[in-house]
Amino acid sequence: MLRQIFSGSFSFYDVVAYLVAVLLIIFLILPFHEWAHAFVAYLLGDKEAKSRGRLTLNPISHIDIVGALAMIFVGFGWAKPVPINPNNFKKPKLGMALCALAGPVANLLAAYVGLIIYYILDRAFPSFFYLNDMINSFFVFYASCNVSLAVFNFIPIPPLDGSKILFAFLPYKAIAFMTKYETIFSLALIFLIFTGGLSTVLGFATNGIFNFLSNMALSPVRFFAELF
Repeated sequence: MLRQIFSGSFSFYDVVAYLVAVLLIIFLILPFHEWAHAFVAYLLGDKEAKSRGRLTLNPISHIDIVGALAMIFVGFGWAKPVPINPNNFKKPKLGMALCALAGPVANLLAAYVGLIIYYILDRAFPSFFYLNDMINSFFVFYASCNVSLAVFNFIPIPPLDGSKILFAFLPYKAIAFMTKYETIFSLALIFLIFTGGLSTVLGFATNGIFNFLSNMALSPVRFFAELF
């Protein structure tokens, strides 16, 4: 992202819109992502996150400084992991998978709501939106960042959420192996990110899901616009 900003491919308004969107994600959406993990764990019988003050939307309880900086400069960030004890679930593997799934789903929901708000405002104030590139850019950045975070977290590599979803379908020996070498998997993931090894796949998935959510958000707005 910094490369695009310093190369001049982003206008001043794009930069402002991007920073506002990213700050909103850091202080609102990342906490929402972690709260979703904690909430599902609580529903399934695990009180660990609640006892540690993580069943909250308060950003102070969730923000990780390094993850926040990565969100600003790289476009992928994280918050403090929510403590979950799978032994408190009736079905540990299924419980962990559902808790893990809640985070990316929270990001997709946030993107969808943002797109609905965008289309409603666009219909209500078309001339204002047409003239204000910064507002358009803000909603695009906000929604696309959320979709990117969801897609990124769906990667089935430890410690990402996708790995815990994958664990629901693996035998315990395979889970133990992946958990034992989690550090190596994490370093490999970081290497792939910074070398662009995942860019094509992640970009394709992000664009596809973004377009799908955009169409899903536009359809009800069009329907109600025709009624009124």
